[in-house]
Amino acid sequence: MIVRIAVGAALGGVIGYERDRHRRPVGLRTHLIVALTAATFMIISSEFVYYQHYGQSDLVEVDTSRIAASVVSAVGFLAGGAILRTGVTVQGLTTAAGIWLVTAIGMSAGAGMFVESGAVTCMGLLALTVLRRFEDKADHLVRRRVRVTLKPNGATAEAVTSDLAKLCLDVSVANVEVDTAVEPATTLSLDVRLNSEVTIWQLVERLQNQPGVARVWVEVVD
Repeated sequence: MIVRIAVGAALGGVIGYERDRHRRPVGLRTHLIVALTAATFMIISSEFVYYQHYGQSDLVEVDTSRIAASVVSAVGFLAGGAILRTGVTVQGLTTAAGIWLVTAIGMSAGAGMFVESGAVTCMGLLALTVLRRFEDKADHLVRRRVRVTLKPNGATAEAVTSDLAKLCLDVSVANVEVDTAVEPATTLSLDVRLNSEVTIWQLVERLQNQPGVARVWVEVVD
C-alpha cells in the first residue's frame, strides 16, 4: 500500500515539474501533494474495512467507493483556487485541469493500477508539452497589467500607449477611468506583453520618463 501511495505521488510530481518549468503558480509540491493525498484516500477507501476487525457474524455493510467518490468532488474546490480572472482574461484553467489530472493519477495508483496511472501520466505530459506548441504560447514572453495615473495637462493616453509600444511587443487598453471629483486625473489600465528579459523596473522607468505621469502601478500577470 505504501508503494502505491509513493508511485501516485511520484507520478503527480512529474506533472507538477512540468508546470514549474513554465513558471506556473501551482507547481511541483502542490501537484505531488494532491496526488499523494488522492492515492492515500484511495487506499483508505478500499482497505479500511479490513482494519476494523469485524467478525464473520457482524452484520456490517460498507460502500468502499464513497470516500474515493468524495475526492473527485472535493478536488474541484482546490482546482478552482488556481483559476484567476483578470478583466476578460481567464487564466489557470490548464493548471486546474492538471490538478484534476493528478488526482485521477493518484487514485489509479492507489488502486494498484500502475500501468494505467503511468500511461495517463505520459498522456498528460504529451498534452502539456507537445500540444502546447500548437497553441499561441510563447515562454519567452511575459504579460503585465500596467496602471498609469496621468496629471491634467500632462501626457495623453495616446502618447503613453505609443511610447510603451516601443518597449513592448503588444499593448492593449483594458480600462480607462477619469476622476473629476477632486482633481481631474485619468487612470489608464493597460495589458502589455513583453520579452521576459525586460524587468519591471525598466518598464516603470520608461513610464516615469513620460511628462505628467503621477503614479505607476505594475502587476505581474504570468
